Amino acid sequence: MNAAVATSVFAAFMVLTVALGLLAVRGRGRGGGLAEWSVGGRSLGPVFIWVLMAGEGYTSFSYLGAAGWGYNFGAPVLYVIAYMSCGYALGYVVGPMLWTYARKHGLVGITDIVAHRFGSRWLGAAVAVLATVFLLPYIQLQITGMGVVVSTISYGAISLNWAYFLAFAVATGFVVVSGLRGSAWVSVLKDVLVIATLGFLAVYVPLHYFDGYGELLHRAVEEKRAWLTLPGHDSGGLGEGWFITTSLLNALTVVIFPTTVAGYLGARNADALRRNAIWLPSYNVLLFVPMLLGLAAAFVVPGLAGADSNLALFKLIVDALPAWAVGLVGVAAALSSIVPMAVFMLVIGTMWGRSVLSLMPSVRGRREKAASQTVVVIAGALALVMTYVAPNTLVRLSLISYEGMAQLVPMLLLGLVWRRLTLAGAVSGLAVGVAVVCGLVFTGHDPVWGVNAGIVALAVNLGVALLVTFLGPRGTDERPDSEVLASDREDLDSGDDDRVVAASG
Repeated sequence: MNAAVATSVFAAFMVLTVALGLLAVRGRGRGGGLAEWSVGGRSLGPVFIWVLMAGEGYTSFSYLGAAGWGYNFGAPVLYVIAYMSCGYALGYVVGPMLWTYARKHGLVGITDIVAHRFGSRWLGAAVAVLATVFLLPYIQLQITGMGVVVSTISYGAISLNWAYFLAFAVATGFVVVSGLRGSAWVSVLKDVLVIATLGFLAVYVPLHYFDGYGELLHRAVEEKRAWLTLPGHDSGGLGEGWFITTSLLNALTVVIFPTTVAGYLGARNADALRRNAIWLPSYNVLLFVPMLLGLAAAFVVPGLAGADSNLALFKLIVDALPAWAVGLVGVAAALSSIVPMAVFMLVIGTMWGRSVLSLMPSVRGRREKAASQTVVVIAGALALVMTYVAPNTLVRLSLISYEGMAQLVPMLLLGLVWRRLTLAGAVSGLAVGVAVVCGLVFTGHDPVWGVNAGIVALAVNLGVALLVTFLGPRGTDERPDSEVLASDREDLDSGDDDRVVAASG
């Protein structure tokens, strides 16, 4: 009976999710081009941008991985709040800069931006391939997270394998049809449920199991002292150096993460992004809830090991709540997987449709959108297969994605503000940085010397890029600075607007 009730609640909300995705594009016809599908026609206001970008920050990792790290290690998990808050501060500057640059030149993603900056379409294609490699684990992360949620809230009635497929099917279905605008609409439903369920759990769980926060915190200080300070309990070296470097690396990376940039480019204007950067850190307060409840689970359901620790929060919920409430919490957690998963797949499709497949004359132009939608299905299916054959813990997948994507920071951010950076320098730095981070991560040297391996690779990346730029041949790009470099000033004239419409298809 419990399984039937919880599963029915979940199924009803999944139908509502798909319906919202379809309603988002009602009346817009089927003729919308790639810009309408991939960046919402650059027309999303402050509310939709806020919920969309908050949705990217609050994923299945927040419900499962954050609680799992709180359960296993304790304090090191606070890096999530640190880097996201710092990243939003950087986004106050970077977001408007990228939005203005992309709008001025009719661009729809980071591969477009890189290709335009360095005047090389093949570079855009290469970056699309590289970014896809580092984004696919993040899609796998969301599929894994939703699979765990669905299987748990159904009391085991739905197997993990079927739950993984359901995650893929729902996210792929509505994003292919509705694009970024549909993700923004679904984010509204997700945020309402996330705020309501976490607010309830923050009060209910400590009262139910410990008669309040006083007893919980007292027991934590007396019995789990190692969880409350860095490097945490049995974390394998996640001390102060790792915390600082990981927070710095991820703060730099999150502002140029392809899905973040998609949110930037969907905004109606740059001021919406500035307001968004001011208010987004408030959403991080919610992250304390799963972290704290993960620690509480260490008392209630001890003995969870490995990937099973990701179930810490839901073990509490299934034991303490009636089935209908379990279903609602499960819906909130599932939507926290579906929304970012949909945006990740959309971004991969856009990158390939605009920067890779468009190199073929038969695809270029009006067929780019159809090609992008096809790639969305392929990317989702590939991540689904990876979930079946190469499962991993949630946080490990997240860190690999961020450390690899961080290597694009010099090429993108430095390249947009410093004209001297050459194509050879940017590519050399990127290649060496990716090689170093892969070498360190896949040989088990992360952290290395007590710091995040990704920031070591980023330092090498930047050094090589500068060295090759200063010692190598000067660039031959004759375009004026206004065509190459970025600014956060919205100084488009009517001629620029005409170019934007033409370039966006």
